[in-house]
Amino acid sequence: MYNQRKKIKIWQRTDIDGFFGLFTNNLTNLLVMAGLLMAIGIPADITFGTILPAVGLSIFVSSVIYSVMAYKLAVKENRNTVTSLPSGSSVTHMFLIVYLIMGPVYQSTGDPYLAWYASLAWGFIEGVIELIGAIFGERLRKVIPRAAMLGSLAGASITFIAMTPAMQTFDLPYIGLISLIIILLGWFGKVSFPFKIPVGFVAIIVGTIIGWSTGLMDLGLLIESFESISLSLPSFSVYRIFSGLSEATPFLVSAIPLGIYNMFETIDNIESAEAAGDNYNTFHTMIADGSTSILASLFGSPFPTAVFIGHPGWKEAGARIGYTLATGAGILTITWLGLISLLLNIIPIEAILPILVYVGLVIGSQAFQEVEKKYAPAVVIAIIPWLADWGRNLIDNSLASLNTNAADIGVDLLSAAGVEYSGMIVLGSGAIIVGMLWSAILSFIIDNDFYKASLVAFIGTVFSFFGVIHSQTVGFNEGGELAVSYALVALIILLMNYLKKYNNGGITYDKKL
Repeated sequence: MYNQRKKIKIWQRTDIDGFFGLFTNNLTNLLVMAGLLMAIGIPADITFGTILPAVGLSIFVSSVIYSVMAYKLAVKENRNTVTSLPSGSSVTHMFLIVYLIMGPVYQSTGDPYLAWYASLAWGFIEGVIELIGAIFGERLRKVIPRAAMLGSLAGASITFIAMTPAMQTFDLPYIGLISLIIILLGWFGKVSFPFKIPVGFVAIIVGTIIGWSTGLMDLGLLIESFESISLSLPSFSVYRIFSGLSEATPFLVSAIPLGIYNMFETIDNIESAEAAGDNYNTFHTMIADGSTSILASLFGSPFPTAVFIGHPGWKEAGARIGYTLATGAGILTITWLGLISLLLNIIPIEAILPILVYVGLVIGSQAFQEVEKKYAPAVVIAIIPWLADWGRNLIDNSLASLNTNAADIGVDLLSAAGVEYSGMIVLGSGAIIVGMLWSAILSFIIDNDFYKASLVAFIGTVFSFFGVIHSQTVGFNEGGELAVSYALVALIILLMNYLKKYNNGGITYDKKL
């Protein structure tokens, strides 16, 4: 039967909800980014004059690439239900770049420009590592169990995407909770609002009305924010990167695990998109990810781009191709014109954040829905390292606000109070890789494929030895004790494989358990 070709739509009405959600996600990240840079003393002319405009450029280019990829996929499969990959600046890297590179260089040299240049050199190298990872991406997707990829992604979405917005939602419930219930009714309950107004738009409008009518929003601040509007364009420079290499050299080794982190995060998100029905090319996606990260560094932003968690959530909300492109254009506009403070003085953030709670719910659910029931424990074990990392971040941020840290207070004192801080560091460092490793091991154990499980444990041995996982620094023999532990785990599993193969160990395997 003849299959008539459809007219592929770049923009659909349902893209509006996706735009509000993804735009909010990126806008929130920009605000956090600006706050971090100003907090360590990076001048406003660098922050708002070059870094943020460069961030806007990299996000826009990334959105164009992923929109084109979505359009080509839609044409190839002759359907208008393809959803573009969401993208933006990597949240994890924001904190690490500011506190582990820019801050220390600035403190040691007193030169904010040199600190900025060092971070640009680091970002450039990290982008190159991502490009190299593209060669192995598709092969890794084929060998890593789906429970490991989606489980680790669920851990990230529940902790770093949903938890903080959820707490902020309940901190100001007369706005946040009302916006949240509108979102839950519309996207989970399939409730239609009058005039078919998009769900996310309804939540934001209602929250904004409540914010202004209750006196939460300040008209004076809104008027003042108009003064910040000015044109700021990023500038291309290779010189900045070369100038920062000498200061960045001690930190370049940390670009290796973070490049690996971004690589696995992208792989996980591609797998998540495929589970939701959109099969993107791994190699092309990872090339785009690494290339836009390099582009960002060349134009003045040390913050790499990344494929965001949340594709199934946006797809479920009705987002298609246009929402990503609209987000990129929106972010480009507000960063080049300095509109960030203006927007946040119009719309209360509590009216927007519940959208991220929804995304966390969808991604967390997908990990269980898209794997066989027997792999549910493998999903859960992948989430645990993320909980450890999230808890450590809360502690570090709390102590930093008091101008102290865990080392000054004493890890033993924290442990005596029931806070296992050192365990959080070990378990949570490299959470995305740790979660995938242990979930893969458990998945193979569930399948009684002990040989593959032992191979994964051996990979854990290598990663631990060099500090890629379970350590805050990378180097030779950074995690020797853990490397030995993983090696022993690998040997124990191999022994079980031997006993199973020759059936002479008196061990029985009850697959019902």
